[in-house]
Amino acid sequence: MRMIVELSHRITQGMVTYPGLPVPELGVHLSREASRQIYAPGTEFYMGTIEMTGNTGTYLDTPFHRYPEGPDLSQVPIGKLADLPGLVVRAGAGREVTISEDLDVRGRAVLIHTGWDRHFGTDAYAHGHPYLASESARWLAEQGAALVGIDSLNIDDTPPGGPRPVHTTLLGAGIPVVEHLTALSELPVDGFRFHAAPPMVAGLGTFPVRAYAIIA
Repeated sequence: MRMIVELSHRITQGMVTYPGLPVPELGVHLSREASRQIYAPGTEFYMGTIEMTGNTGTYLDTPFHRYPEGPDLSQVPIGKLADLPGLVVRAGAGREVTISEDLDVRGRAVLIHTGWDRHFGTDAYAHGHPYLASESARWLAEQGAALVGIDSLNIDDTPPGGPRPVHTTLLGAGIPVVEHLTALSELPVDGFRFHAAPPMVAGLGTFPVRAYAIIA
């Protein structure tokens, strides 16, 4: 029986995804009450607004996030973002996650399951988070992974003022990155298709996605 698994966090008013970034602000463009003055009796609508950074909730990084000449949200082909064969890598102990080089990752969405999503929405989420080893990022790029995701604060280690070698390597190879995934524990190691397509916004490199997996 086919099953769909939700892999995104909800976006709510004032939620903190990454400390220091602006939080989402929800507003009203047209209230239901005001709309009653516009439409026929018994007809009403609500039109909301949202102001937020692209790095909110569960989001996708395109190469433009790191490189000015890289493809942005409107330029990454849909085939790199949706209906990808998936592979879950279960992280071991320790913060740095390495990928076994005997895995077949070519053309696949490689999702790193650390369990850190259990801290999302708490102060603990921002401190001591797991991240992908830079040598594993290089190997994934060399092997032709289609996309790489993680259920942690960042796919890189985040020391103040430090480099971001995993973003540099993966986005430099044209491999999109999805951060702040959740519920990867509900997926099998393989045998599923992964989807994480954002809207086609020209000039932006990052945007929230409704990430999900379909288990056949």
